[in-house]
Amino acid sequence: MRWFGFGFNAFGQIRVQEKSGRGESSSALHQVKVTHPAELSSHVDKSGCCLKTSQIRVSWSRRASLHLDGDSCLSLAGFGESVSSEDCGISKIESYGCKDVFISESHLTLAFPDRIETWDLQKREKSPSWSMDIKTHAEGSDVNLPLVPGGYIALKPPLYCTLPGHLKARSLALGAEHAVLLTATGAVYSWGLGSHGQLGHGVLTSEEEPRVVEALWGMSMTRVATGGWHSACISDGGDLYVWGWNESGQLGLPSRGLRKSQQKSSQQTGELCYDTSTPADEKLKEEEEHEDVFISIQAFPALLDVSPSCEIQTVSCGSRHTAAVTTTGDLYTWGWGEYGQLGHQTVTSSDEPQRVEFFRAEQMRVLDVVCGTWNTFAAAVKEEVACAENSTKCTC
Repeated sequence: MRWFGFGFNAFGQIRVQEKSGRGESSSALHQVKVTHPAELSSHVDKSGCCLKTSQIRVSWSRRASLHLDGDSCLSLAGFGESVSSEDCGISKIESYGCKDVFISESHLTLAFPDRIETWDLQKREKSPSWSMDIKTHAEGSDVNLPLVPGGYIALKPPLYCTLPGHLKARSLALGAEHAVLLTATGAVYSWGLGSHGQLGHGVLTSEEEPRVVEALWGMSMTRVATGGWHSACISDGGDLYVWGWNESGQLGLPSRGLRKSQQKSSQQTGELCYDTSTPADEKLKEEEEHEDVFISIQAFPALLDVSPSCEIQTVSCGSRHTAAVTTTGDLYTWGWGEYGQLGHQTVTSSDEPQRVEFFRAEQMRVLDVVCGTWNTFAAAVKEEVACAENSTKCTC
């Protein structure tokens, strides 16, 4: 499995493989905007063996890569980091045995079989700023960060927050100022800031405690995701539901703000022409006559048809963009694209899901996607590898 990154790279979060050949290099270390998927550089252990990246977790300026093969360990990239993670006071030796990771701008949380440790990334301390012992094999001892026994790890202090025991949480997604939780029975709960409809309750008010998203009640969900001010979830039938802010088209629904921005850009490009009327302008005028076609805030979950021929397998949300992987291994992205985080080799935004053609062209099947605030990371394998591993399911 190979990982690729694209989008915001001002702090070197995206490190790419160097090409062999005389003087050729595909390093994107100094590029602020990486507009096409670039393969991340590999990490090596003390013996010189390459480590396979199993998971990636990202914040605005940092990327944490978890290597679960052999003696599992962690590597960091981005603000203040080198290829190894020693610069933040956490050596690879101290991260050996780590099974899960969660990163924010200020803290890094590591899950070990017997304990949870949270480190302050802004200080060079030799011990974690918070820790919790785990009773192995005890009920509720399984960790799926940011969930921990009895609660979860927040993006900023106070780090440990409790959760009502009756929720029986399976997974938790944390947005800029809101949270969406998936229970073991497939129900969805949300709480926090609701000013942009990101809680999915049909109103723009905030909630201090977890409240069930009633519009999804009775439908079993398998995944949840949160962006800056929007949310998404996938049903067990592979349907994708989205809600919240849509100013940049991050919901995949018609965005007035985005269309107007594109119209203005189009007019500036053709400002020397006598007739600046374009098909795009005419389309916008037609849409303005039917004002209800535009959606700025979607306060209830809306069903989004990403690809009519297949189901959605996984979804991830950035600050103002969204990415989803289909069961056929295609990656679709939409929303704000100013830093190339949509992977279409442009910095254009889109309010319609579009397939990232790079992986099709490379005959690769996408398995997972993780959105950072302004960037995107995708895991993929060659089609023949995917077919060999899933011969009973493959349709290629």
